[in-house]
Amino acid sequence: MTLSELRQKDVINTRDGRSLGRVMDIEFCVCDGRVTALVVPGGFSMLDMLRGERAGIVIPWENICKIGDDVILVDVGDVC
Repeated sequence: MTLSELRQKDVINTRDGRSLGRVMDIEFCVCDGRVTALVVPGGFSMLDMLRGERAGIVIPWENICKIGDDVILVDVGDVC
């Protein structure tokens, strides 16, 4: 699976059924090339928007329940 394929999938939190958006980035370990986390859009402030900065919610790989054809199911606690 490629990053562009991941970016087209909606990320759904299984705890509350809320959509967290789509994958905007990934984190990986440079030593062995493993993906360690997915990053989805997070809350942003007006100052961040003016600066052009994008905040993200980092979801560790261990919190990913299932990657399906259309969605990625994750189990994360309190997400703003």
